[in-house]
Amino acid sequence: MMAPDSRAILKNPDLLPETPLINLVYDDFWGTPLTHSGSHKSYRPLCVLTFRLNYYLGELDPLGYHLGNVLCHAVTTWVFTHLARKVLVYTFPTLVAGLMFAAHPIHTEAVAGIVGRADIMACLFYLLTLLSYMQYEQAIAVLAACATFDVFIRHKASVKDVLNFSIFTKSQYRRLLEGLLCLFACGASLVGFRIYFMGNKPPEFAPSDNPASDSDSFLTRTLTYNLLPSLNFWLLIFPYTLSFDWSMEAIPLVESVSDVRNMATVVFYCCLGYVGLHVIRNLHKQSKESAIKPHANGNGVASGHIHSQRSPSHQPSANTVLRSPSRDHHRRGSNSSTDSSSLDTSSSSPKLTSRSLNVLIIALSIIVFPFIPASNLFFYVGFVIAERILYIPSMGFCLLIAQGAYVLYLGAREQWKKKCVVLTVVVVVVLFGVRTWRRNQDWQTEEKLYSSGIPVNPAKAWGNLANVLNDKGREADAEEAYRNALKYRGNMADVHYNLGILLQNQGRIEEAIESYKRAIHFRPKLTVAHLNLGILTAQVGNLEAAAKCYRHCADLDTSGLKDPRLHESTKISCLYNLGRLYADENRMQEAEDAYLEALRRRPSHYPAQSIQNMLGELYMKMNKPEQAEHWYHEALKSKPDHIPAHLTLAKLFQHKGVDDAAVRWFEKARAIDPTDGTIDHHHAQLYVSRGRHQEAAEMYKTAIEKNPNDFDVVFSAANAFRQINDKDTAENLYRKAAQIRPKEATAHMNLGAMLHMNGKLKEAEASYLTALQLKPTDAITQDNLAKLRNLMASKGGTAR
Repeated sequence: MMAPDSRAILKNPDLLPETPLINLVYDDFWGTPLTHSGSHKSYRPLCVLTFRLNYYLGELDPLGYHLGNVLCHAVTTWVFTHLARKVLVYTFPTLVAGLMFAAHPIHTEAVAGIVGRADIMACLFYLLTLLSYMQYEQAIAVLAACATFDVFIRHKASVKDVLNFSIFTKSQYRRLLEGLLCLFACGASLVGFRIYFMGNKPPEFAPSDNPASDSDSFLTRTLTYNLLPSLNFWLLIFPYTLSFDWSMEAIPLVESVSDVRNMATVVFYCCLGYVGLHVIRNLHKQSKESAIKPHANGNGVASGHIHSQRSPSHQPSANTVLRSPSRDHHRRGSNSSTDSSSLDTSSSSPKLTSRSLNVLIIALSIIVFPFIPASNLFFYVGFVIAERILYIPSMGFCLLIAQGAYVLYLGAREQWKKKCVVLTVVVVVVLFGVRTWRRNQDWQTEEKLYSSGIPVNPAKAWGNLANVLNDKGREADAEEAYRNALKYRGNMADVHYNLGILLQNQGRIEEAIESYKRAIHFRPKLTVAHLNLGILTAQVGNLEAAAKCYRHCADLDTSGLKDPRLHESTKISCLYNLGRLYADENRMQEAEDAYLEALRRRPSHYPAQSIQNMLGELYMKMNKPEQAEHWYHEALKSKPDHIPAHLTLAKLFQHKGVDDAAVRWFEKARAIDPTDGTIDHHHAQLYVSRGRHQEAAEMYKTAIEKNPNDFDVVFSAANAFRQINDKDTAENLYRKAAQIRPKEATAHMNLGAMLHMNGKLKEAEASYLTALQLKPTDAITQDNLAKLRNLMASKGGTAR
């Protein structure tokens, strides 16, 4: 799954069966409460409900989620084609509109990306609502499009009637007034409902999501925001350059009136104004004509359907329509009218016929109104361009293209011209289909998707690609990709943080620390960077600085951050690590305070058992076995199959000398996970503590089979075999321990001692020297090396 899909599906608690269904009403699309400051306020409970159904049927299998999207797109295409039939009437334009919508490349993101299901479902309900309103005059959504249909198409009002409020006073608009009042009431209810559930607060976005919104220049914001609609419309016309992300500098800010891109803005709005002006003129003429001519149904209200009201016996076939113009559908019995989709050129100025005007009005309303929330007109949004949001406006675009092609077809006098129109339509649909197929190849894998986005948004694309390469173990390529991302945009905290993880895994501790510090510099509230910085700081021995880092992270104000669950959990992890650090330093009271604070502040989604178990271990160190046992049992209440609690309870009874009870707890743990070698390791330690070394060695054989690369298991096993004087096995195990953890001084020191005992003096010397390089002040190693060299000198250098 892609990155957004990961958060919406893999990390979304609202998909889990144990999460109450009512949570879907109060949470946003990502499972965050809408009232939280870090919420995106994206309210899509029905879509999340379908994700939950997918989880119920196949849990996290991606096939079910992708199949669901494809089915939703197929159903939406079918419903849209039904709408197109009502609007366009004839087979040819309906087929063109349906095919273009089905194949448009702009839909790839919505269909291929699982989170795009929200946009597909929004479009489906948009269509169903519009169709319902056209048929029954009732609706609770797509209110602007419904009102446009009711005012200008059903009741044929002019713009003048709207502006001077005549629609509220003239008797002929009485039923229109009822519909508008209903729409207004529904709209107000929906807005109030949404504001209430959002906690009366707008969403917060990072400046990189929408750079223009962060600009201090009014001119820059105005010019940039006016450019974006033209770029969105261009993507509908020519969807060649597509990207998974258009944030950051993918669209550079328009900072000057001399910027050549302003020409695109001027051309776009001039064309829009020209179309709007002609619509207004034709609405005015239509309104005057309808005022002096009786309507078909005789009551002053236009027919309830857009298409022809003639009886089936008089309805022309599709073939007849394509051969010659039919009669005007809005004037029965008129033998002199042209086809309703053609242009009336009898006057000096072009006049749209009634049906063409209806198509234009509906198409423009579908393009414009759904785009307004994404236009930054009323509030800033968290993106520059998002291809998914063009899923609904593309319907209006397809209607326009289909009607335009049909008008051209009917207006062509020669047969070859008609064929050219048809051929052009076929070529466009095929090209759209090929582009969609090619774009779906990009969406097959994250690596291909992010690679394809490098030309458009190099910083974001390189950063995401680096994460994919890192997950695949291609560390060198991943590091190069991270650094490429930072070349384009050096202030990306996430990239610095992820680079720090890569460097940490490679053992490049100092470089990793520097990367975490840069991440914190650019995003001071990035809790995970604070946590990892504290862990590495403790690892290099600066315990006081690590403690300060943990405490600072635990006290961070994380309001306004995305994924609040992660950040709240990280703050508790900092307290947990702070308690462990204090416990290792024997600062028992401070450790107890840290653990208890972690339990007190722990959110419900953070597992309590780990803290409770560590608190029990702390009380054991403080020689308070009763309190320790209490917390061990509390850990088991939180998670009955928590193996560490089973092991610590076993050690508690071992400490009390009740070996039978200890063995029973080991057996309980083994029953939960028979493959866990650490259980055998701790069981073997019981035998070691009782001097039962042979049994310990046998138990370690089993532990090593299960966990062959666990340093603690291998090292302890070597000690056990040395105790039973199995020197060869002990030597081999010490060698393996030194290979598993080559920078562990004790491993090399013990290997040296074993080689020393086995008479392999040269190898023993090398191991001792390696141990001293890692820990120069170790007195035991220094003493053993001195004894070894004395022995080698006495043998005259003949030792192996």
